[in-house]
Amino acid sequence: MNTKHIQRLLISIALCFISVSAFAQTKIAILDFELKDMTLKPRIPAEIKRTASIKPLLEAELKKADYTIINIDLESQKFADSGVGYLFDHHDVAANLGKEFGADYVLVGRLHKPSFLFSYLMGHLVRVSDGQLIGNYISEAKGPNIKLTIKTVESLAVKIDKTLDNKYSPPAPKIKN
Repeated sequence: MNTKHIQRLLISIALCFISVSAFAQTKIAILDFELKDMTLKPRIPAEIKRTASIKPLLEAELKKADYTIINIDLESQKFADSGVGYLFDHHDVAANLGKEFGADYVLVGRLHKPSFLFSYLMGHLVRVSDGQLIGNYISEAKGPNIKLTIKTVESLAVKIDKTLDNKYSPPAPKIKN
């Protein structure tokens, strides 16, 4: 083989690696959100239901931006968790859990409710490869209305995507006639 053939071969190999990495999707595991309800009437059924709705809503939004969602079952999450807030505060443990399931990133979330009037959707985005916290997000929700929860989840998805691949666009607001 002459030099030109070798150069072409090397260029072809390099282009294959570039195209494979360009189409590789970011894999993110989203753990079930925990409820930290500090109101005088904590953990009412409606708040438990709202908290349970956050993970599937967020997964759906990130799927729209072509993220691969890695499922970590609740039993595995509970096994890694040593109590309320543990995974939220121990990024290395969350990263190990994500690594076990083949994720690139793990989002550990919390619905923090200090008042009946508002709550905060909080998320810690942890890079699995080194256990580092790369995103600390807070989105405010005023009231328990499902439409407001959806908008707050969209806001969280925008923040996560901005840290990662920057390809998510939330749905446009609906115009009332």
